[in-house]
Amino acid sequence: MTAPVTPDPIRLAPVDAVNWRAVTALTVAQEQADWVAAPAYYLALCQYGEAGWRPLAVLDTEGDVVGFLMWTVDPADGAAWLGGVIIDATRQGRGYGRAAVRAAIALLAAEHGLSSFALSYEPANAAARRCYASIGFTETGETEDAEVVARLHGTA
Repeated sequence: MTAPVTPDPIRLAPVDAVNWRAVTALTVAQEQADWVAAPAYYLALCQYGEAGWRPLAVLDTEGDVVGFLMWTVDPADGAAWLGGVIIDATRQGRGYGRAAVRAAIALLAAEHGLSSFALSYEPANAAARRCYASIGFTETGETEDAEVVARLHGTA
């Protein structure tokens, strides 16, 4: 069995009038459905929520939408929070999630000067825990809405 090929490079783009339908069509694996909301929910949160979330589509080398994530900055500590990370069920297990989070970190560091990042996930979501730990996120003991918080510092 050959190892999955990490998609290199992937690209992040704002969710816009052209790609929003492809974003809302993303699905996750059945075993993740209890941990991940529908993409339309995350888009509504970006539009109407109070935390200032900004949506990004994850595009493969062909320009097809393969995932989604959103980000905001916590005014209390200046950390960039990443959330709503979704990779379509048909593309999972090939490194798209890891590549998307790394690309978001690089983008936010370069364009916004951010160097501290945070995210949260359900304690039972072992795949998310492994993915984020492989990037360098460490659990802090904090919780956010019963989710485990992990942080990454000093990336700029």
